[in-house]
Amino acid sequence: MQKAITSIIFTCLAFFTVAQAQPTFKGGQTALDNFIAGKIIYPEFSSQNCIEATIQVGFLVSPDGQVTDARVQQGPGIDLDDEALRVVKLTSGKWQIPAGYNNAVRVVLPIRFRPDYVKCQKRTTGAMNMNEAITAYQKRQELENAVTNYYINKRAGKADEQKEGTIQALKTELGIDEDLWKDLLDQASQKLKQGDKEGACKDWKFIRDTGSSLADTYLAKYCN
Repeated sequence: MQKAITSIIFTCLAFFTVAQAQPTFKGGQTALDNFIAGKIIYPEFSSQNCIEATIQVGFLVSPDGQVTDARVQQGPGIDLDDEALRVVKLTSGKWQIPAGYNNAVRVVLPIRFRPDYVKCQKRTTGAMNMNEAITAYQKRQELENAVTNYYINKRAGKADEQKEGTIQALKTELGIDEDLWKDLLDQASQKLKQGDKEGACKDWKFIRDTGSSLADTYLAKYCN
């Protein structure tokens, strides 16, 4: 089973003593672990390539328990970073701040991703090391950008449609097809149920920007 394991490191923006109580997740560490594990949608690239990593996400907890200014402080720069950040944002409103705190407190939450090695190795030749993963991910992003830029320009009437064949070949190389779009629709639906409309809209826009109309109804309903 794919898992995300969490622990917490705190740093304060105000001058608090070490003895002072720190913000806690409602229900404690076990509740936090279960919350993260229940929200994680293991990203496709890292899942398929058996990539394991720990992402350090820093954010502010306001006196009323809201999460703001969430940023990846340390990560490989691949899709795991985005998913760690997305899930941390979902913890907003679920933090308890001890009485007497009038300033925001910075929390660092390390989220460790462990893929299902049995499943992912059936689809690949094995796990990538991190340098290989970063290089492969960056290359894929460049190719995906070429595809999405083409369709964005096409909707605006600015695309060179003589390049359509090249773009179709890129889509085949990247596995951008009906099966992927259906997987992304399911993923977006999960995110919407989690209350993450921003994440769902991102998936629907990718579907649209890679040449499909499957997400148009959802974009019109949720993403205006």
